[in-house]
Amino acid sequence: MNFLKTLNINAINYGASTGTAWLKTEDNGQFDISTPADGSQIASVYKCSNDDYEKVISTASEAFKSWRTVPAPLRGDIVRQIGNKLRDSKQPLGELVAYEMGKSLQEGLGEVQEMIDICDFAVGLSRQLDGSTLHSERPLHRMYDQYHPLGIVGVISAFNFPVAVWAWNAMISAICGNVTVWKPSEKTPLTAIACQNILKDVLIENDLPEGIFSLVIGDGNVLGEGMLHDKRIPLMSVTGSTAVGRHAGVSVAARFGKSILELGGNNATILTAQADLKIAIPGIVFGAVGTAGQRCTTTRRVIVHESIYTQVKDILVKAYSGLKIGNPLDENNHVGPLIDHQAVAMFSQALEKVQAEGGHLLCGGDVLSGPGFESGCYVKPAIVEAENSFDMVQNETFAPIVYLIKYAGDVHDAIAIQNDVVQGLSSAIFTDNLREAENFLSHWGSDCGIANVNIGTSGAEIGGAFGGEKETGGGRESGSDAWKAYMRRQTNTINYSTELPLAQGIKFDI
Repeated sequence: MNFLKTLNINAINYGASTGTAWLKTEDNGQFDISTPADGSQIASVYKCSNDDYEKVISTASEAFKSWRTVPAPLRGDIVRQIGNKLRDSKQPLGELVAYEMGKSLQEGLGEVQEMIDICDFAVGLSRQLDGSTLHSERPLHRMYDQYHPLGIVGVISAFNFPVAVWAWNAMISAICGNVTVWKPSEKTPLTAIACQNILKDVLIENDLPEGIFSLVIGDGNVLGEGMLHDKRIPLMSVTGSTAVGRHAGVSVAARFGKSILELGGNNATILTAQADLKIAIPGIVFGAVGTAGQRCTTTRRVIVHESIYTQVKDILVKAYSGLKIGNPLDENNHVGPLIDHQAVAMFSQALEKVQAEGGHLLCGGDVLSGPGFESGCYVKPAIVEAENSFDMVQNETFAPIVYLIKYAGDVHDAIAIQNDVVQGLSSAIFTDNLREAENFLSHWGSDCGIANVNIGTSGAEIGGAFGGEKETGGGRESGSDAWKAYMRRQTNTINYSTELPLAQGIKFDI
């Protein structure tokens, strides 16, 4: 594959980098990385050792001391240069994302574009790290808020977005004056190595210290666990399942660290009787089968008013019959493979369980085999008629299964069904009725961190803060004022009078 050579991915790669240098440990085991596209091995990666980890953390700690003194707009210029390097490498990096993870080439290229976009956003933000000036109750005093960098930001990313989520964190963190240590998913480490190779050139060209952007690759229960408990990392950003996030949040909180948790989603799309099906159906189909159902914002539930339920069901089944499933590097295909055989097993088991609860499989559900499907990771996306109360509907299955749920009554009944799960990431409603839309967006409407009208649950823009509520974690990444999570807030009061008025009018004469 030419893109491997272009991105400096070797047959065997090292698993730890301080940003400008690879640490060459070879005796701590290795990961053999295969593509779910055809099952063939792509490359191997040596695992980071304890000594490597200590070297990375100590180097990052030293780099922070100088990086925080660089003016934010100049830090932004470094991020601008990184964005330009990513532009130059968009095609091969997008191909690697698709090949290693299994998402379609269009989605792989789109993920790299997200990295470029967040770089552009961060450059502008580097001149807007503002605070508030407040009115003091004391004469001749000035009071204001300001924000300071934290230090090392640890990022643990998931396989489904192997590079974009890291960039959301790392680029915003960098302009805030922090340094980043990244542990990618052990299922998709090659894209992380490729990014580190791209970053290295920018750091060297600008004579910057090593340690601003670092990489460690290893087992989650060893390396990731160590990061969660490391007091030298004041902020951990973790993307993963709710179970992973529950453990991570407790571990980081126990040492009084900060955490950003991007966890499970059980996202619903509501179709009221006033829905425009011409735009609703494509939004549902892409939301449900994009990335083979392996997005945290994937559409899991479709809640349809009884008056249009049969019509919507028939249209969706017909749309699914036209899906093209196959190699993700073929741009004619809509759906690529699941990440591995474990994901395929979860897909099949979920369908068995929901049918045992009373669900009705309308289409899909097959595990594909034969020419073009040799990896055993390809499945037919499934539609299941179900009730929201079913156990399998209440829990997220990270695979292309969408549950079709009928509701009667008004929009409030649909919203109640949508909110009746423990997750709260993304939500959507399709309606041409202004009152229905505004109720959906109101205080008593959707309880999710993302609520969309006449657009699907999937495909959040980088300019908005990304994250959810309830068991989704409550953290925010990417745009808006999410940058504040990467800094420590400080309130300052300056007395420019010749007296010292004390709080609460206390008199203290000396």
